[in-house]
Amino acid sequence: MKRADPPRILVLRYRFIGDTILTVPFLRNLRRAEPEAIIHLVLAPVTGEVLKGIPYVDHIHYWDPQTIHADSLGTHLTWGDKWRFIKGLRSFHFDKVFNLKRSFSSALMGYLTGASEQVGFDTECRGVLLTRRVPYDHHLHEVQNFLNCLRYDGIEVADDYLEAWISEEEREAASEFLKNQGWKQGEPVLAIHPFSAVRERSWPLKRFIQLADRISSRTGWPVLWLGGKRDLVYEKEIASGFKGRSLWAIGRTDIRQSMAILYLTRVFAGNDSGIMHLAAALHVPLVAIFGPQSETKFGPWGDRSWCRVISKRFPCHPCRQKFFTECMPGPEGGPLCLESISIDDVMEELNPLLESSSIARLNDS
Repeated sequence: MKRADPPRILVLRYRFIGDTILTVPFLRNLRRAEPEAIIHLVLAPVTGEVLKGIPYVDHIHYWDPQTIHADSLGTHLTWGDKWRFIKGLRSFHFDKVFNLKRSFSSALMGYLTGASEQVGFDTECRGVLLTRRVPYDHHLHEVQNFLNCLRYDGIEVADDYLEAWISEEEREAASEFLKNQGWKQGEPVLAIHPFSAVRERSWPLKRFIQLADRISSRTGWPVLWLGGKRDLVYEKEIASGFKGRSLWAIGRTDIRQSMAILYLTRVFAGNDSGIMHLAAALHVPLVAIFGPQSETKFGPWGDRSWCRVISKRFPCHPCRQKFFTECMPGPEGGPLCLESISIDDVMEELNPLLESSSIARLNDS
């Protein structure tokens, strides 16, 4: 018998740019399996903007507790703020919660919504709050771990590709932004993001500058430098060291603007970071430089013909990231696993992307 009301489903996956964009395959497959469902999604403000325009979700709620792990706007600081937010979720009378986080607090939030079904990872002793426990596999990519929450709930997974949505207005604004810095419409651009939220996961900045010099002198392409406001302190070093043409986005764009500008670029090179995941979601051919963290678990998600990773995979890889307490820093002050990656190593991965005449973007086809 067909139920009178459509199912009401809540998905929890807040904080961090990368983790947020990696939920897209989950959400698309959930919508395919439940075309009539009313799907709600809890995200963090700011980072949650990467899913603007997603067609698989009906309602988005922004959860904003104070945290050391991500930017907070200060919306849900007190216990009263938090309880009012949860009461708001309870008012929707959800039938099921998919919890894509692993913390006990997120499982408690899902439980307090009152939904009869709770599907999530059996981590941090929170299994007692779940009706369907999903094992979390540290040897799987996050995309596949998220999709396992569907598989263990009996939902078929048809595909696993990433997507992101840029409006025509955003594209036009991005084009104007670059033109104002001397870019010519249609001119190939190399995008470089030489920063990371965790500084120890960054390849040395001077090597990124040398890499940009080598590519620019060979191709004549301008280089788009990406970064946040806190990275502005490095702009002078880049400007004085790089001899080619620069297009500056460091500290000048928000997440949506950065995505639109990145969409216009030809090739991306950067560290293990949220911006790297956005490049993959936008199907920009890329090379990602990994040191301490597992690229198997957190690497860019895409076909290795255009979505490439370089990592030296030391015996201690992946690292517990207790930097310089369990390992000695390299000569340049960073982890040796990163410092051992040479410019030639990165160029070897970049060359096929730079030289190919058929790297038309997947989302332009």
